[in-house]
Amino acid sequence: MKRLASRLALFLSICVAAAFLGHAAQAADFNDPDWPCIQRKVVHLSTGQMWAGPPLAEDALTAWRRDDRVKALAPALAVRRTGMEEAEALIADFAAAAAEDRNASLGLLFAGAFSLIDRERAEIISGIARYARTQIDLTAKIDAEQKELTQLLAEDPPNYDRIEELEDAIAWDTRIYQDRTQSLTYVCETPVILEKRAFALARTIMGHLDTQ
Repeated sequence: MKRLASRLALFLSICVAAAFLGHAAQAADFNDPDWPCIQRKVVHLSTGQMWAGPPLAEDALTAWRRDDRVKALAPALAVRRTGMEEAEALIADFAAAAAEDRNASLGLLFAGAFSLIDRERAEIISGIARYARTQIDLTAKIDAEQKELTQLLAEDPPNYDRIEELEDAIAWDTRIYQDRTQSLTYVCETPVILEKRAFALARTIMGHLDTQ
């Protein structure tokens, strides 16, 4: 009876894992069938989506590093531990100090913060893709273990030592799969959070542009 209950619990856990896998497949980006997030996979953002100020220089995404003031401030604006209220104050101070050619300086500041955020976001997306591949590999491993278990249970007499070993392996692998799938929800939100931050910084910086 205990063995039957154990196998029933194992079967249910496998079904849960299969349900998670089905959800991931439905959510995958059609351009990348292995992409596990609901959000569409877009590796890099575009400045044109966010910046409505004067046109940025063609080399703005690299030239900002040559401006000492921008180089010092952009990393502080890009990191999430800098709250938006603090970021707004830092941008206001920067704009006030940039009396000459303010718009160009603010454009470089946006380019710097954007460049850093976009790089971090791309690295996270690359990590999510690697994470998804490990989940696919783990699913294949569970499937192979389940097939072997089914074959062993059909033998007469059954190899109970190997059956117990496989039951433990499937239960452990399924638990790992479920834990990873649950944590994936937060991980998938991170690129969205970074994109929203880039938008917020763009709006704040544009608010200090000289329109005259």
